[in-house]
Amino acid sequence: MEAQTLLALPVVLALEPVAGETAARVTLSRDEAAELVELIAADLHALVPQVDAARLALAGALFDQVELLRPGFPVWATLDELARRVPRAQLGNVVAFGSHEGHMPAHPLEPSPVLADGPMRLLPLSLLAPPELAEALSDQLEIQLVGRGEAGARTADWLMRTLGIRLEHVRYLSRNDLLALTCVQYEHVNLASLWTLLEAALLTPYRAESTLSARGLTLHYADGMVEAQSPSQWLVTQRGETAQRVHAFAGIVFELRQYAALLDAHQLPLRLQAVAGQETLAAAGYLLETLAAAEPGYDPPTLFAHEAPGLGVVAVSVAQRSAAGVARVLAHAYPLQPQALGPLLALLAERYHTAADLHALGRIVLDEHGRLGAPAIALH
Repeated sequence: MEAQTLLALPVVLALEPVAGETAARVTLSRDEAAELVELIAADLHALVPQVDAARLALAGALFDQVELLRPGFPVWATLDELARRVPRAQLGNVVAFGSHEGHMPAHPLEPSPVLADGPMRLLPLSLLAPPELAEALSDQLEIQLVGRGEAGARTADWLMRTLGIRLEHVRYLSRNDLLALTCVQYEHVNLASLWTLLEAALLTPYRAESTLSARGLTLHYADGMVEAQSPSQWLVTQRGETAQRVHAFAGIVFELRQYAALLDAHQLPLRLQAVAGQETLAAAGYLLETLAAAEPGYDPPTLFAHEAPGLGVVAVSVAQRSAAGVARVLAHAYPLQPQALGPLLALLAERYHTAADLHALGRIVLDEHGRLGAPAIALH
């Protein structure tokens, strides 16, 4: 088999630890990975004998599913590339990549320790098959892994002894199985709209996709990026009493934070939808929309914090006050992570030539038109 003619069929070995147990490490050594891949090869042969005609590759690292389900599938792409580089005469039908001196052979194969406590840990596998075998082998994997994909007792025992944890289940999944499982998980927590965008980014990145969040925020995927409707623009479309609108605004920012955290974990960039005549900016942990330039006839710009119970600062507004006490809003910003507030204030202070002092409002302030606003009186 020439490496360039081989087609890659992605698979994972999914580990479900007993509740409360976590593996002490996230990678296997080279020798450990080499031992494990032989056990896996025997398991897969028992399920689908045709795998013997393919090359089996293993990344000896434990990932969270969000790390595997990223645009371009970088973990599998890296594993495939490394496996193709190794001459067949040096590996036979299996190859495994483990850590050496604490590092995996390529950065995409390094799991994040931040995600190491998830309820399911995944070891990436790839079967490199010749074109004449690939389709039939793929079909068999989809059929057999769903119905009979439990790992063998020797494999499960080896994993528990090596990782020092007890495992409820150890089973093989195709990448399609993993996609379907993740879809169900997101739908279960009312994030079906998020999955719509992720699925487009993963499987049809060339095709645009639009959807609405559960609370009605417009979301759009195109060109490797997700655009979200600005919360302040969303607020303009809402009806009801002021208290209802304030509560709804806090809810939409909470939802946007959920989406932002998961999109970041899947490495899918997020920004605000552009509105004619307005500028938007996306940075680490916050989103910014610029509404107007500062006017020299007004007081210097001031930073105001809109706050909501349980959420802290949900938005920061930059506003100027006229001599008549009219507030003129220049920008709104949305901190998506607590640690982003400091850098956000520094940016606003520099951009608007003002102090980085944040005036806490203790609530969400709307103007007389029901839009996100700022106080019309000076704060001391």
